[in-house]
Amino acid sequence: MLLKSDKDSKTNWKTSEFELLVPANNKDIAIKAINAGADAVYIGYLKYGARVQAGNSIEDIINLIEYAHRYRVKIYVTLNTIIKDSEFEKIEKLIWHLYTAGADGIIIQDMGILKCNLPPIPLIASTQCNNNSVEKIKFLEKTGFKRVILPREITLEEIKEIRNSTKIELECFVHGALCVSYSGQCYLSYAIGRRSANRGECAQPCRKQYSLKDADGKFIVRNKYLLSLKDLNLSERLEELILSGVTSFKIEGRLKNEVYTVNTTAFYRQAIDKILSNYNLKKSSQGESTYDFEPNLYKSFNRGFTRFNIDNSKKDISTYNYSKSLGEYIGIVKSVKKDYFKLNTGILNNGDGICFFDDNKNLNGTYINKIDEDTVYPASIKGIKEGIKIYRNYNKKFEGSILNANITRKIPLMMRMKETDDFYVFFLTDEEGNCANYLENKIYEAANNKEKAINTLKIQLSKSGETEFSIEKIDIDIENIPFIRVSKINEIRRILTLRLRKIRRKNYKYEKRYINTQIIKYPAEVLDYRANVFNEKAKIFYEERGVKVIEKALESSDNISNREVMVSKYCIKNQLGLCHKQNPIKRYKEPFFLIDEFNKEYLVEFKCKDCVMKIKTVD
Repeated sequence: MLLKSDKDSKTNWKTSEFELLVPANNKDIAIKAINAGADAVYIGYLKYGARVQAGNSIEDIINLIEYAHRYRVKIYVTLNTIIKDSEFEKIEKLIWHLYTAGADGIIIQDMGILKCNLPPIPLIASTQCNNNSVEKIKFLEKTGFKRVILPREITLEEIKEIRNSTKIELECFVHGALCVSYSGQCYLSYAIGRRSANRGECAQPCRKQYSLKDADGKFIVRNKYLLSLKDLNLSERLEELILSGVTSFKIEGRLKNEVYTVNTTAFYRQAIDKILSNYNLKKSSQGESTYDFEPNLYKSFNRGFTRFNIDNSKKDISTYNYSKSLGEYIGIVKSVKKDYFKLNTGILNNGDGICFFDDNKNLNGTYINKIDEDTVYPASIKGIKEGIKIYRNYNKKFEGSILNANITRKIPLMMRMKETDDFYVFFLTDEEGNCANYLENKIYEAANNKEKAINTLKIQLSKSGETEFSIEKIDIDIENIPFIRVSKINEIRRILTLRLRKIRRKNYKYEKRYINTQIIKYPAEVLDYRANVFNEKAKIFYEERGVKVIEKALESSDNISNREVMVSKYCIKNQLGLCHKQNPIKRYKEPFFLIDEFNKEYLVEFKCKDCVMKIKTVD
C-alpha cells in the first residue's frame, strides 16, 4: 500500500508559503518558540525519536497542538529511529493517537512504518533517510511522502537540481549543530559503546578528542577534536535558499535550552520576514511576534559558525581545539595582575562566563566575580595572559533578558458593531474570514455623551488581554449610541473571542493523504547495512520495490569488524593542511589511523576525487 498527498506540492516559490521550523525539548519551550515566531515546531515523543533525551508525553503533545493551531503553527512529531519488530504494534497505535490529536505530520526514517495500518497523516522523510540524490527523493515523493529533509552536507546547486526534478516539499537545515557524518550514515557511537544514533542514543563521539597517526606509526596530532565541526549558520543565505525552492527552514537543537531556542527563533523570524516582505511572499502561520530583547546568535550556545558545504567549500569548518560553546568575541587582554585583568575593548558583567585559548591552544574558561570599571576580577586568573582573546560563552544579562522577556504573538482581528430593529450585533472576524457574532438586546438608554460612549466602546472592545488576538480595527455602524456598562462590554468581548477561537479550531485545515496502490521501483537492487533495514517490515517494503539483496542494519549484530562507520564531506587532511591539493609535499604515509580515548584504532580513508573521508573499524 502506497500513500500519496492529496494536495500537490507547490513548486513555484511565488505561490508557496514559507515555514520557520523550530526544535523543542519540551512543551514549555515549544510554546515560547511559537510566541517568538515559529511557523512549525518539531518535538519528540517519549520513544522512537532520534533524541531519546528529548521525549514528551502524549498529553503534553496534545496540549501543545491545541496551542499551536491557534496560530496555524504546525506540530511535527519525530519518530525517526529504526524500529524493532516487537515495537510496531505500539508505534502504530501511537501514530493513530497523534493523528487523532491533530499532529500535522510525523518525521520517519524506517520504511517499515509504511507497512503498518496508517492513518492519512502526512509523512516527512527524515534526514536519516540519507536523501542525497534526485533518484532517492523522486522515489520518496512517488511513495507518498509530503516532504524530504535535505542532508546537512547538501550544496545550493544540488538543491536547485532537486527542485527542478521534483515537486515534493524541501526542508533544509539553516542553523545549529552539524553532524560530521552523512545523515543516517554514522555508526561511530555504536562502534565505540553500542549506543546507536539510529536508535536515538548517539553519544556524540564527534565531540571527543582523538589522536591521528600515519601508516608508520608516526603521530600527526595528539588529543584534538578532530571530528568536531562548527555550528551551521545560513542566515545570510536565506534568500538564495528561498529562490532555490526550499520552503521550510530548520533550526537544529531539540536538546538545547529555552534561551537558545527563543533567541534563534526570534533572529530567524526577523531575517525571514524581511525577505518575504521584499518579495511579497507569505509565511505559513499567523500572528505577529513582539519581544523586548534584541536577538543575537553569538550570545547563545554556538561553537563558532560555518556555512559548511552550501557552496561546496570546506574552509574553516572544524573546532579543532574545542567542542563546547565558544560564544561571542569580547576583546584582547591588555594587562594582567595577580587577581584581575584589563581588556582593550568590550564589556563584561558580573556572573558572565568567559573562555580563552591557552598556550597549547586548548579552550579554558572561568566566571567573572566582579567588574570594577575596566578591571575584570575572574574566579580564576590561571591561563589568562596579556594578548590573548577573550570570548563570552555565558552572558548572564542577555540570558536573563530572554528568560524574563515579554514575548507576545497576536493575530489581528476586526470588530464590527451593527444594529437591527431589536438587537445590537457584534462581529469579530480574522484574516481567514472566520467570524463570530453576538446579539445583545436593545435595552439600553441612549448615551448622554455620544463621543465619550463611542470612545468607551472602542477602548473596551479592543482589549484582547492575554489571548492570542489583537483587535486592531473597530467599526461602529449604528445611529443611536447606547450607554453600555464597561463590565458588559468586556463580557461581550470575552464571549466573542472564545467563540472565534472555537470556530478557528473547527476550521483548522489539516492536510491528509489518500491511498495510492501503485508500487514504485526503488532506484537500487542491492542494499547494504547502511540502508538501516532493522526489521522484517522494512525488508518486505524494499523487496516489493525490486530490491534483490538486503543486508541487515549494523545494529542487528555485535560484529562490526572492518565496517565503514562514518562517511563525511569534512576532511581531516584538509583541516591539517595535508591535502595534496593544498600541499603536494607528502610528510606522512597513508593510510592514517584515528585513535579514540580508549586507545582503539580506526582506519581513515580519503576519496579525494569525491572529496570524501571515510572511517572504518579494524580487527
